[in-house]
Amino acid sequence: MSIARYAVFGHPIVQSLSPRIHAAFARQCGIALEYTAIDAPAQDFAAELERFAGAGGRGANVTAPLKEAAFALCAQTSSRARRAGAVNTLTRNDGQWHGDNTDGAGLVRDLTGRHGLDLRARRALLVGAGGAARGVAPALLDAGIGELVLVNRTPERADALADALGEPGRAHSRYWKDLRDLGDFELIVNATSAGRDPDAAFSAPLSLVNSRTLAVDLNYGEVAIPFLAWARSAGCHNVVDGLGMLVEQAAEAFEQWHGVRPQTDAVYTALREREDALVTAD
Repeated sequence: MSIARYAVFGHPIVQSLSPRIHAAFARQCGIALEYTAIDAPAQDFAAELERFAGAGGRGANVTAPLKEAAFALCAQTSSRARRAGAVNTLTRNDGQWHGDNTDGAGLVRDLTGRHGLDLRARRALLVGAGGAARGVAPALLDAGIGELVLVNRTPERADALADALGEPGRAHSRYWKDLRDLGDFELIVNATSAGRDPDAAFSAPLSLVNSRTLAVDLNYGEVAIPFLAWARSAGCHNVVDGLGMLVEQAAEAFEQWHGVRPQTDAVYTALREREDALVTAD
């Protein structure tokens, strides 16, 4: 019996936890599969993806910085992928790639289910406008946040995301230089990968924070440290990294590919303990 082949594509990708997550899901569900990490710079992504398909690849996850490129390579896309303009889950059907975006559903499930947080009516600030931001913005609106303010160091990207969301009464872009004038927020989401620079520190006005602020970084591990450090120093009421979102979006993809939804709590707990041990070791 041939083993089903799956992979995660990104650049860089060596630190990805996705192979570990999908292996745990497969053991739990009694499914034989091979899931690997494939490093693909943007200029090589299309060729690497086709090579993977030619070798029997049935599905793939896509991470930074390839989510918008993945969208362009799909013959068909789900409604939530089209709303996002970005794809993080690929499924091979009839010789073509079909794309979905499970990031937003994964984030909302983690925040509301695992952490028991109510997102409704919160005024939210989303920092970043790339594939990660595009994936979660529609889901945040669907979860009932009151207002979504988008900022990005390249303002045209934030403008484009606001236009794509199509809800000018609730979602609109602002300039980075105007952060001090935006007031405070009950939800601040960091969707940038600035933390990949080891010398980078996240800096933003403390006036963005109030007594109820939930700060969320879509990254996990060392990449999330600069934003989470800022959030704690600013006195945010809740601070959450992207590890739970990673597990939940993976479960959504796994269910699409295999027709069974894995249990996520034990997998999340094991990864959290591993991440905490790594931080302690450092």
